Amino acid sequence: MITVFYDGKCNLCLREIDYYRSIAPKNRFIWVDITTPNDIFKSLNILLIDGLSKLHVLDDIGIIHTGVDAFILMWKQFKYWNVLAGIVSLPGIYQLSKIAYLYFAKWRFKRLKHCQVTFNKNKQ
Repeated sequence: MITVFYDGKCNLCLREIDYYRSIAPKNRFIWVDITTPNDIFKSLNILLIDGLSKLHVLDDIGIIHTGVDAFILMWKQFKYWNVLAGIVSLPGIYQLSKIAYLYFAKWRFKRLKHCQVTFNKNKQ
């Protein structure tokens, strides 16, 4: 099983995850909202602020993938989306995708109040 850790307080993230849930093969994914208490995320020693900053996905063998790599892993599981996973994995496109994702992730993080509350708690 692939475990997807997502920000359930982010409307954009939630809409996207709901879409992926609707097309996901049965018994292939576990979906974990990191904004609600859960032992899985904590047991991986990932800070909440890191989880809110980037998408995290745990693969079948226990490796954590973040950001673009997390999306590629998920997309490989979906019919038709696996083509996008292949394209984004190509040299050059992969590097550009990682840069674009980081800019988007920072923008999203800065504009969400619950992310800022978490960020400010971690700074103290």
